Amino acid sequence: MRNFPMYNRYNSLFDEMFDDFMPKPLETTSFMKTDVHEKDGYFTLDIELPGYKKEDVSIEIMDGYLTISARHEYSDEEKNDKGQLIRQERSFGSCSRSFYVGDNIKAEDVNAKFEEGMLMVSLPSSKQKAIETKQIVSIN
Repeated sequence: MRNFPMYNRYNSLFDEMFDDFMPKPLETTSFMKTDVHEKDGYFTLDIELPGYKKEDVSIEIMDGYLTISARHEYSDEEKNDKGQLIRQERSFGSCSRSFYVGDNIKAEDVNAKFEEGMLMVSLPSSKQKAIETKQIVSIN
Protein backbone atom coordinates (compact mmCIF):
# COMPACT_ATOMS: atom_id res chain seq x y z
CA MET A 1 0.00 0.00 0.00
CA ARG A 2 1.36 3.41 -0.93
CA ASN A 3 1.60 6.32 1.44
CA PHE A 4 -0.15 9.44 0.13
CA PRO A 5 1.23 12.40 2.13
CA MET A 6 -1.18 14.96 0.65
CA TYR A 7 -4.19 12.80 1.47
CA ASN A 8 -2.98 12.26 5.02
CA ARG A 9 -2.34 15.99 5.41
CA TYR A 10 -5.83 16.97 4.21
CA ASN A 11 -7.49 14.17 6.13
CA SER A 12 -5.75 15.37 9.28
CA LEU A 13 -6.83 18.98 8.65
CA PHE A 14 -10.41 17.85 8.07
CA ASP A 15 -10.41 15.87 11.34
CA GLU A 16 -8.92 18.76 13.30
CA MET A 17 -11.47 21.21 11.87
CA PHE A 18 -14.33 19.20 13.34
CA ASP A 19 -12.71 18.40 16.69
CA ASP A 20 -14.25 21.49 18.30
CA PHE A 21 -17.71 20.85 16.84
CA MET A 22 -18.16 17.12 17.15
CA PRO A 23 -18.19 15.52 20.59
CA LYS A 24 -15.96 12.53 21.02
CA PRO A 25 -17.37 9.36 22.55
CA LEU A 26 -16.75 9.19 26.26
CA GLU A 27 -14.93 6.23 27.67
CA THR A 28 -17.08 4.29 30.09
CA THR A 29 -14.07 3.69 32.33
CA SER A 30 -13.99 7.39 33.17
CA PHE A 31 -17.39 7.17 34.90
CA MET A 32 -18.05 6.03 38.43
CA LYS A 33 -14.50 5.26 39.45
CA THR A 34 -14.91 3.40 42.72
CA ASP A 35 -12.69 2.60 45.67
CA VAL A 36 -13.97 -0.23 47.89
CA HIS A 37 -12.66 -0.66 51.43
CA GLU A 38 -13.56 -3.18 54.12
CA LYS A 39 -13.05 -2.29 57.77
CA ASP A 40 -14.65 -3.41 61.03
CA GLY A 41 -17.38 -5.46 59.32
CA TYR A 42 -18.39 -2.69 56.88
CA PHE A 43 -17.80 -2.05 53.19
CA THR A 44 -17.21 1.55 52.16
CA LEU A 45 -17.58 2.58 48.53
CA ASP A 46 -16.16 5.94 47.43
CA ILE A 47 -17.60 6.69 43.98
CA GLU A 48 -16.55 9.62 41.82
CA LEU A 49 -19.46 11.36 40.06
CA PRO A 50 -18.06 14.66 38.78
CA GLY A 51 -20.64 16.97 37.24
CA TYR A 52 -23.59 15.26 38.93
CA LYS A 53 -25.73 16.65 41.77
CA LYS A 54 -27.25 14.73 44.67
CA GLU A 55 -30.70 14.79 43.05
CA ASP A 56 -29.23 13.17 39.90
CA VAL A 57 -28.16 10.04 41.81
CA SER A 58 -30.25 7.05 42.91
CA ILE A 59 -29.37 3.90 44.83
CA GLU A 60 -31.42 0.69 44.80
CA ILE A 61 -31.08 -2.74 46.33
CA MET A 62 -32.65 -5.70 44.56
CA ASP A 63 -31.84 -9.41 44.42
CA GLY A 64 -28.62 -8.92 46.36
CA TYR A 65 -27.29 -6.13 44.12
CA LEU A 66 -26.67 -2.53 45.12
CA THR A 67 -27.18 -0.45 41.97
CA ILE A 68 -26.05 3.16 41.75
CA SER A 69 -27.39 5.21 38.84
CA ALA A 70 -26.76 8.82 37.87
CA ARG A 71 -28.48 10.84 35.16
CA HIS A 72 -28.27 14.50 34.20
CA GLU A 73 -29.65 16.77 31.53
CA TYR A 74 -28.25 20.12 30.47
CA SER A 75 -29.80 22.66 28.13
CA ASP A 76 -28.43 26.07 27.19
CA GLU A 77 -29.97 28.42 24.69
CA GLU A 78 -29.00 31.87 23.53
CA LYS A 79 -31.45 34.33 21.97
CA ASN A 80 -30.91 37.69 20.30
CA ASP A 81 -32.63 40.89 21.48
CA LYS A 82 -35.69 40.03 19.35
CA GLY A 83 -36.11 36.76 21.21
CA GLN A 84 -35.06 34.64 18.24
CA LEU A 85 -33.06 31.53 19.00
CA ILE A 86 -29.50 31.80 17.69
CA ARG A 87 -27.87 28.90 19.54
CA GLN A 88 -29.13 25.93 21.53
CA GLU A 89 -27.11 23.13 23.06
CA ARG A 90 -28.28 20.04 24.89
CA SER A 91 -26.41 17.38 26.75
CA PHE A 92 -27.70 14.19 28.35
CA GLY A 93 -25.72 11.68 30.31
CA SER A 94 -26.27 8.67 32.48
CA CYS A 95 -24.25 5.92 34.05
CA SER A 96 -24.96 2.98 36.30
CA ARG A 97 -22.98 0.46 38.26
CA SER A 98 -24.00 -2.59 40.28
CA PHE A 99 -22.24 -4.34 43.14
CA TYR A 100 -23.19 -7.70 44.56
CA VAL A 101 -23.65 -7.18 48.31
CA GLY A 102 -25.53 -10.37 49.21
CA ASP A 103 -29.16 -11.24 49.66
CA ASN A 104 -29.21 -10.12 53.28
CA ILE A 105 -28.73 -6.33 52.98
CA LYS A 106 -31.74 -4.04 53.51
CA ALA A 107 -32.03 -0.36 52.52
CA GLU A 108 -31.89 0.73 56.16
CA ASP A 109 -28.51 -1.02 56.49
CA VAL A 110 -27.01 1.28 53.86
CA ASN A 111 -25.77 4.82 54.57
CA ALA A 112 -25.06 7.15 51.66
CA LYS A 113 -23.69 10.68 51.54
CA PHE A 114 -23.01 12.91 48.53
CA GLU A 115 -20.54 15.82 48.64
CA GLU A 116 -18.82 17.72 45.83
CA GLY A 117 -19.16 15.02 43.17
CA MET A 118 -18.25 12.16 45.52
CA LEU A 119 -20.75 9.53 46.69
CA MET A 120 -19.78 7.67 49.86
CA VAL A 121 -21.73 4.49 50.60
CA SER A 122 -21.33 2.36 53.71
CA LEU A 123 -22.97 -1.02 54.37
CA PRO A 124 -22.38 -4.07 56.55
CA SER A 125 -20.33 -6.83 54.98
CA SER A 126 -22.78 -9.55 56.09
CA LYS A 127 -26.30 -10.08 57.48
CA GLN A 128 -28.37 -13.18 58.30
CA LYS A 129 -31.91 -12.67 56.97
CA ALA A 130 -32.53 -12.76 53.17
CA ILE A 131 -34.42 -9.87 51.50
CA GLU A 132 -36.17 -10.39 48.14
CA THR A 133 -37.84 -7.08 47.25
CA LYS A 134 -36.52 -3.96 45.55
CA GLN A 135 -35.69 -1.16 47.99
CA ILE A 136 -34.66 2.49 47.52
CA VAL A 137 -31.79 3.97 49.58
CA SER A 138 -31.95 7.64 50.58
CA ILE A 139 -28.87 9.82 50.06
CA ASN A 140 -27.92 12.35 52.74
